Amino acid sequence: MKKTNLLIIGSGPGGYRTASYAAQNGLDVVIVEKAKPGGTCLNAGCIPTKCLAHDAELRLTASTLYDTTPPLDFTKVMERKEGVISQLREGVSSLLSQPGIEFINGDAHFVSNHVVEVNGEQIEADNIIIATGSRSKMPPFMSEEDFLNQPDTEPNIVTSTELLSISKVPQRLTIIGAGVIGMEFASAFSAFGCEVTVIEFMKECLPPIDSDIAKRLRKTLEKRGVTFYMQSAVKQVISPLEGEQAATIVVFDKKGKEEKVETDLVLIATGRQANYDNIGLDKTDVETNPKGIVVNDNMETNVKGVYAIGDVNARQMLAHAATFQGFHAINHILGKQDNIRLDIMPSAIFTYPEAACVGKTEDLCKAEGIKYTTRKGFYRSNGKALSMEETEGMIKVLIAEDGSLLGAHCYGAHSADLIQEVADLMNCDAKLYKIRDIIHIHPTLSEILQDALL
Repeated sequence: MKKTNLLIIGSGPGGYRTASYAAQNGLDVVIVEKAKPGGTCLNAGCIPTKCLAHDAELRLTASTLYDTTPPLDFTKVMERKEGVISQLREGVSSLLSQPGIEFINGDAHFVSNHVVEVNGEQIEADNIIIATGSRSKMPPFMSEEDFLNQPDTEPNIVTSTELLSISKVPQRLTIIGAGVIGMEFASAFSAFGCEVTVIEFMKECLPPIDSDIAKRLRKTLEKRGVTFYMQSAVKQVISPLEGEQAATIVVFDKKGKEEKVETDLVLIATGRQANYDNIGLDKTDVETNPKGIVVNDNMETNVKGVYAIGDVNARQMLAHAATFQGFHAINHILGKQDNIRLDIMPSAIFTYPEAACVGKTEDLCKAEGIKYTTRKGFYRSNGKALSMEETEGMIKVLIAEDGSLLGAHCYGAHSADLIQEVADLMNCDAKLYKIRDIIHIHPTLSEILQDALL
């Protein structure tokens, strides 16, 4: 039986970066991946979606500057996306070939608490990190089995994985769900000339974002032609019979009234669910709940030496959350103290314009009875934004009574960069009176934040 200090199951951003960090700190690491290195984020998630978002932004920018929309070569768009994925995958493979790391391509299953079987070989590890990620969550009207049993030839219902591999842009796309995935695809495919409809159960899109910002972003997409049905629950998707040319019909309930939308393709974007049900956890004592694997603040399960990071523990389903949860777990294994603040987790939505957030929303502050003030800064009064022709946008900052930052929410060009600055300040426990004295380069978009806080 093979033995190792650390076994990692899954090679997404949490898995591969944790493996590298562990090896750099002297641990012998075995990392197992059943598919391609890089996980969902690289191969069918964050990276390919951002490639499409970039090409969509170029089209929209060109149409604004030159008052004409350039022709779309979708084949080239997809070829460029595959090129980016291939290049980054090679980088991950190279990272996993460094001294101290053994990469195994295979399906891992627990045999007992600290023994895992891969390709017929058993591996015993002092410590195990489960980093198996997540998959698309099916809505109530459709089971995973029904989804998987669709005809192989051009299914009319897809998840983000299949949508990222289509060969042509559908004339009409209906998206079920207005979370991060739904909004990013709505933005990109409307820019590609697709007639996009979004159906969302909640009152507003993007629940993690302050509702004030989310509403403004939704209105911006509506101006670009995206149709939204909010507070609407999809009841059924009626597919045409095989061989028929008829449209797919999405049936939904909007405030007690039945409505229908005809479409060519339906995207299921109703969230993600943890991948933990096919790795043999029934052979262990590891505790789970319907959301994912249960862990403490060190990412350790109820079984000593067994950890779960990233989407599989369902705490924060973000690639960078998985990475830093992994670093934190390794530090716990090594007995090292760190200052990683997992409670301060910035996130971004790469629509056009993009949006981003960190910390509490105004609604949450009200619900928790926290006293606060708000400060706002607008793109339309910023010199750099005007020169870029990116005047649509706003940042909203929530400030506690003692001058500390409770959170910030933004939409507009480079929102993620502005929010990252706020996250940095929050990590340093910076107070308003000190932040006001920080010099910002002129002209930059960061002055929008500076002006908001003056």
